Amino acid sequence: MNEQYPYYLANEPLQPNADLEVFDKYSGEAATRVALADQDAIDRAIAATVEASGPMRRLPPYARQEILNHCVQRFEERREELAASLCIEAGKPIKDSRGEVTRLIDTFRIAAEESVRIGGEVLNLEISPRAGGYRGMDRRVPIGPCSFISPFNFPLNLAAHKIAPAIAVGCPFVLKPASRTPVGALQIAEVLAETDLPKGAFSILPCRRDAADLFTTDDRLKLLSFTGSPEVGWKLKSKAGKKKVVLELGGNAACIVDETADLEDAADRMIVGAFYQSGQSCIGVQRILIHAAIYDEFRDLLVAKTKALKMGDPRDEETFIGPVISRADGERLKNWIDQAVAAGGRLLCGGGRDGAMVEATLLESVPPDQPVCAQEAFGPVAVLSKFTDFDVALDQVNDSVFGLQAGVFTRDLYRAMRAWDELEVGGVVIGDIPSWRVDNMPYGGVKESGLGREGIRYAIDDMTEIRLLVIRQP
Repeated sequence: MNEQYPYYLANEPLQPNADLEVFDKYSGEAATRVALADQDAIDRAIAATVEASGPMRRLPPYARQEILNHCVQRFEERREELAASLCIEAGKPIKDSRGEVTRLIDTFRIAAEESVRIGGEVLNLEISPRAGGYRGMDRRVPIGPCSFISPFNFPLNLAAHKIAPAIAVGCPFVLKPASRTPVGALQIAEVLAETDLPKGAFSILPCRRDAADLFTTDDRLKLLSFTGSPEVGWKLKSKAGKKKVVLELGGNAACIVDETADLEDAADRMIVGAFYQSGQSCIGVQRILIHAAIYDEFRDLLVAKTKALKMGDPRDEETFIGPVISRADGERLKNWIDQAVAAGGRLLCGGGRDGAMVEATLLESVPPDQPVCAQEAFGPVAVLSKFTDFDVALDQVNDSVFGLQAGVFTRDLYRAMRAWDELEVGGVVIGDIPSWRVDNMPYGGVKESGLGREGIRYAIDDMTEIRLLVIRQP
C-alpha cells in the first residue's frame, strides 16, 4: 500500500491534499492517506462526464471490450497487491481478500463479453390494417452520465459491479467509494487511467458526506446506483429527482434446514454464510430455521464448527474471523447480543468483544422482535430457531422488512419449488446458503432490500434506454 493516494478527476490523478486517513482495521493504526474531493471538484467531474457522453457513446463495442480486457490483465498482474491492500483497509482475512480479487477479475471479464452483445430486436408492427407497411426495430443506447456510491464491505467487487457495466455500455461516471475503504476503488482507477477511455469518462472521488450531495441531486446525472445501508439508500432516493435509481441495500437473510438435508454439508456452508468476512455481507446468514427433528443434532454441529474458527490477524493465512469495520460497530453488535440474552435468548457460543474483534456468535430462543433478529446485524452473529411445518418456516422467513436472498437446504423438489413461489426475496438458493452469489446472475432485493438488479447484463439494462426506429414503406 502506498503512503498516499490521489483521487481521479476526468481520468487524471490529482493530489490537492491528503486529508482522509485510512486505518488498518486490525491494528487500528494509520495505513495511508487519500485525497479528498470538495464540492467544486465533484462539480467539475460531473461536467466532464457530460462532455464525455458523446465520445463514450460513439466508442465502438470492440474498443470497450479491449479496455475491459486490459483491466482484466492488469488486475491479474496486481492480484497479490490488491489482496494485501484489501486485507489492510477492510480487515478482510487474506484468503477472503484473494477471493474478492478473483471476483473483481470475473466481473470485468463478464463485462468484456457482454460489451459486444448489446443489441435489440426487430418488431412486427403490422398488427392491424392501419399499421400495414410499417416495420420497427429497437436498440439499447447509453443512458448518459451515471453516479455511483459503493460500500466498505466489498471495496473492489461492488465498485466493479458499477464500473464494469458502465464501460461496457458507454456511460461516463463519477464514483464515490466508502471513506473507510477508498483504496480499492482508487487502485481500479489507476488501471482505468492506463486505457484509451475518452477524457472525462471516469472520476473516482473520495469525499465527506457533506460534500457528496451532488452525486445524488445533480440533474446532469441520469442514473444513481447506490449500495449501502437502507437508511441512507432510501434517503438518497427521495433526493434524487428525476434520475433513475438502483438501490442494493441490506438484509437479515434466513436459511431453512429441513429434515432431509445433509447436515454435515449444511453446517459447513452455514459457517461460511454466517461468519465469512466477519458476517459483513448483506446476504450473510443471520436467521437459521431448523426442523425440530434434527434441531439438536444440527445445533450441536454448528456450535462445534463455530468454536473451531480461528480469530485474529487477517494477514494470517489461517484466520477466518477478522475485525468488523470499526470499534463502534463492535460495540453495537455486543449490545445487540446482550439485549437478546436479557430478553430470554440463550448464548450458545461466542458473545465476546475486544475492540473491533467480535467473536463468532450463535444464539437460540431469541424473541423475533430483538434487533439481532429483526434488523441487519452485519457482523458475526446468527440466531437459531426451530420449526415443524415447512410452510410456517416460509412465513417466518417472510416476516421481515427485508427481502434480498434466502437459502433452503432440502432434497424435496416440491418444497424447493414452493419456496421459490412463496418467499418474498430477490433470490432463492436451494441446497446452499443465501450468501452465495456469482457475478453474472441477477442480484437484488425487494421490500427494504432495494430496487433493481445488479449482475452485468441486468446492470446494462439499467444503464441503457430503448430507442425505437419505425420505418414506413409507402
